[in-house]
Amino acid sequence: MVMHVNPEAPGDERGALLAFIAEQRGGVRRALLGLTDEQASSKPSASELSLAGLLKHVAEVEQGWIARALQVAPDVERTAETWGDSFRLVGDETVKDVLARYEDVARRTEEFFRAVPSLDDTFPLPDQPWFNGCPAVSVRWLGLHLIRETARHAGHADVIRESLDGRTAFELVALAQN
Repeated sequence: MVMHVNPEAPGDERGALLAFIAEQRGGVRRALLGLTDEQASSKPSASELSLAGLLKHVAEVEQGWIARALQVAPDVERTAETWGDSFRLVGDETVKDVLARYEDVARRTEEFFRAVPSLDDTFPLPDQPWFNGCPAVSVRWLGLHLIRETARHAGHADVIRESLDGRTAFELVALAQN
C-alpha cells in the first residue's frame, strides 16, 4: 500500500491517474489494519461513519462509476431503501470480504483505464439534478473524480481510526511495512 506517489515515476497520464487512485485506496485500507470487524464497524464519533462502512462505500462507488462508463449494470444497485447498506457490513459480510471485493474493483478499474482508447472518450450521465444537466463526462474526468472521492473518504478514515485507538496515518504506514 503506497503512501505517496513518486513524482519521478515514469509513466503516462493513465498511469498517473491510476497511481493516485491507488494511493488513496491505500489510505482507506490502511485505516483498517489490525482491527476486528467489530472495531471496524464501530462509530466512535457523532458521525454515522465507520471504517468498514467507508471501505464498502468506496468499493461500491468506484465499481458503480466504472459500470456507468462501460454502460453496464453495476454489481450492486442501491435504492433509497438500501442506500444505508452501502455504509455498513450486512449479513455475513466481513472486512476481509469487502477488502477482497475492493481489490477486484481496483483490478477492473485499472483494466478499464488501460483499455479505453482515449481519456477524452466520454460516457453519458443520467439525468439527475446532482449532475447539473451535464449530459456526459470524459474518462479523464472519471479518473480525477475517483481520486477526489476516494481521497475524501481516506481523510474520514484517518479521523475515525485515530478516534478508535489513537493510531495516525503515518503509524499505520509503518505498521503496513512490517
